[in-house]
Amino acid sequence: MTTTSDSSVTPLPGGTVPPTPTSVDTAEAQAAFSAISPAEPGGLDLRAVQELLLGRWSAERREGRENAKNPDLHKLDNITMEEHRERVLQQLRILVDAGAVQKAFPTSLGGADNHGGNIALFTELVSADPSLQIKAGVQWGLFGSAILHLGTQSHHERLLPDVMSLDVPGAFAMTEIGHGSDVASIGTTATYLPETDEFEIHTPFKAAWKEYLGNAALHGKAATVFAQLITNGVNHGVHCFYVPLRDEAGDFLPGVGGEDDGYKGGLNGIDNGRLHFDHVRVPRTNLLDRYGHVDENGGYTSDIASPGRRFFTMIGTLVQGRVSLSMSGAAASALALTGAITYGNQRRQFNATSDVREEVLMDYQLHQRRLIDRLARTYADTFAANELLEKFHSIFSGESDTDEDRQELETLAAAIKPLTTWNALDTLQEAREACGGAGYMAKNRFASLRQDLDIYVTFEGDNNVLLQLVGKRLLSDYSKDLTNLSIGALSRYVRGQATEAMVNRSGLRRVAQAVQDAGSERKSASWFKDPEVQRALLEDRVRTKTGAVAQALMPVAKKPQAEQAATFNQNQADLIDAARNHGELLEWEAFTRALDSIEDDHTQQVMTWLRNLFALRVIEDDLGWFIQSGRISAQRARTLRGYINRLAARLRPHAQDLVDAFGYEQEHLRMDITTGAEAERQDEAAEYYRKLRASADAPIHEKVLHQREKNAAKAARARGGKAGR
Repeated sequence: MTTTSDSSVTPLPGGTVPPTPTSVDTAEAQAAFSAISPAEPGGLDLRAVQELLLGRWSAERREGRENAKNPDLHKLDNITMEEHRERVLQQLRILVDAGAVQKAFPTSLGGADNHGGNIALFTELVSADPSLQIKAGVQWGLFGSAILHLGTQSHHERLLPDVMSLDVPGAFAMTEIGHGSDVASIGTTATYLPETDEFEIHTPFKAAWKEYLGNAALHGKAATVFAQLITNGVNHGVHCFYVPLRDEAGDFLPGVGGEDDGYKGGLNGIDNGRLHFDHVRVPRTNLLDRYGHVDENGGYTSDIASPGRRFFTMIGTLVQGRVSLSMSGAAASALALTGAITYGNQRRQFNATSDVREEVLMDYQLHQRRLIDRLARTYADTFAANELLEKFHSIFSGESDTDEDRQELETLAAAIKPLTTWNALDTLQEAREACGGAGYMAKNRFASLRQDLDIYVTFEGDNNVLLQLVGKRLLSDYSKDLTNLSIGALSRYVRGQATEAMVNRSGLRRVAQAVQDAGSERKSASWFKDPEVQRALLEDRVRTKTGAVAQALMPVAKKPQAEQAATFNQNQADLIDAARNHGELLEWEAFTRALDSIEDDHTQQVMTWLRNLFALRVIEDDLGWFIQSGRISAQRARTLRGYINRLAARLRPHAQDLVDAFGYEQEHLRMDITTGAEAERQDEAAEYYRKLRASADAPIHEKVLHQREKNAAKAARARGGKAGR
C-alpha cells in the first residue's frame, strides 16, 4: 500500500511529523482507513447509559462527586508524607462537617441506615484522593462498622457518636504479620479475668503484632482488636474488642506499643502502622458481643453453636470493604479511560490517509484494541459492582437477610473484587502507555493513581486468596449437583464423553456449535455474537474446569488430612483459574441484564456491541482452552480476532460518548490531557502548516525534489530520443 510518509521520517521536537506536500496518490490509504473509522455516529442516549453506570444510588454518587470537587479534598503530589497525612486527617473533618459520613449509621444516632448509598457516596472519593478514600474507609467503614455490626445497642450508643464525629479516630486491628488473610489463626489473645471483670489483651510473640493498620501510626485513639477469646480455659475463637490506644496527648496508653510503617508505595496520606499489646486490660463490656457473650462469671454463650459458622458470620459482616473496593476499582478504570480516550481523540501522529493532516490516535486499530477493549471490561466491572452493592444493601438493610444470602454475598464479593481491582491496575498502566510521555506526567495522574490503587488488590484479602474462597464454593455447589452421579460418570464428563442424558441430570451443559463450520466468517461472527452461545461457552468453561478439580480431589476425600492437602495444593492454581472464570461469567451476566433496561434502539445496539466485545475478549484470552476442549473449532477460532477487530472499529466512533457517560467533570479528572489543550496544539500546528503551504516560503521536501528531478530527466531523455529520430 502506498503511503504519504515512511518510518524514516524524523519527527519534529514534541513528536509532530510535519505534513508533507507530495504528489503521491493517497486514495488507497484513505480507503483502508475508512474501513476502520466509521462515519460520525448517531447520538447515544447518554443519560440512560449514565443512569445504568451510576446504579440504584445515583443520587448518592452525584452527591459524592459534588463533594469530590472541593479542592481541599484533592491530592497534592508536591508535599511530604507528614504533610499529606495531616492534610488527609483534616479532609476527614471536612467530610464530617459536610454530613458525608453518617449514611450507614442508625437513624437514632443521626444516620440514615442507608448502607448502599453510603458505599456509593464513598466510591467517588477515589477521584479526589485515594488516601482520603481509604482513611475514611478505615474510620467509618472498618473501625465504625465493626462496632456497628459486631456490637449491640449499648455499644452503638456509647461508642459510635465519637466515631462518627471523628472525636475518636480509630484503627481496625485484624491483620497480623504472621497470618495475614488467615484470620482464624491469629495469635493475639483476649483472656477473661473474672476477679476484675476484665479482658486481658495480649500479643504473645512478634508474629502476632497487628500490622498495616490505617490510623495506627499517629492518629488512632482506639482500635477494634480481633483476638482469640479465652474464658474458663476454653478458646472460643476470634472475637472483636474495643481497645483504647492513646491518651489526649497522643501517647500510647500503658501496655500498648507500636511502630510507624513509614513511607509506602502509595497512599502516603494514611498513617499505617503496627500495634502490639502487653497484658492490656479492658472492661468485659468492651467485647463487641452481638455473636458471642461472656457473663461476669466467665460463662460464654452464643446464638450460633458452630464455632466455624460463628467465625464466618462475624467476618462476613465486614464484607463491605470488598464491596467498596470493587466499586472503587471500576471507578478508577473509568477515570483512566476518560483521560486516555479523550487524549486519543485529539492527539495526532503520522500521516496515513492525507498528505496534509495526521491521524488521531484513536483511528489506529491497535489504539482501539488497547483502550476500547478495556472500556468494555470497565463497563462490565461497573455493572457487576453495582449488582454486588445491591446484594450488600439487601442484606444489611434487612430486605433479604438469610444465611444463604450472606454466603452468596461473600462469594460474589470474593469473585468481583479481584477482577475490578486487577483490571484497574491494568487499565491505569495501559492508559498511561497509550498517552506516551504525557501519561507519565504527574499532572495527568495515571502514575499517581496506579501507585495508590496498587494496594487495593491485597486490601480486604489478597485477590488470589479470595478467589480460592470462590473456588471452594464452586466445588461445594458442584458436588451438590452431582449427588446422584457416580465418580465414573463424572470422570467421563470431564473427559468430554458425557451422554446428553447425564448432562441434563447434572445441570451441566456442553456447547453445541449450531452453525456448521464451512469457512464462512459471516456465519462464525453470527455464532460468536449470539448471547446464548456466549453464555454457554462461559458457563461450560467454569463447570468443566471445576469438574476437573473435583475429579482430582474425589479419590482422596477419605484419605489422611496431609494427603488431602497435598492433592488440593496440586490443583490450587486450576481451581483459582476456574474461580476467576466464574467472576468473568458473573460480569457478563450483569452486563447482559443491564442491556434489558435500555429503551433506545440505537443505544442498545451500541451497548450490545460493547457487551459482545467484553465476552469475546474473555474468550480470546482463554482460546487455547476452548479449542483444546473442543468447545470452539480451530477453523472458527481463526475468525475470532478479525471479528473482535471489527467490533472495536465499530465502537470507535462511540468511544468518546461511552467515556463521557461516566459523567466525570474536569474537577474530578484534573488531567491536563482532558482540558482541550492538546486539541488547541493540534489546531495551531495544522493552521501553521496550512499557511506555510499557501505561502511562497514553503520548503520543498527532498522526496518531491527527487521526483521532480526524475521527471525532468525522463522528459529530457524523451526529447533526446525524438531529436535522434
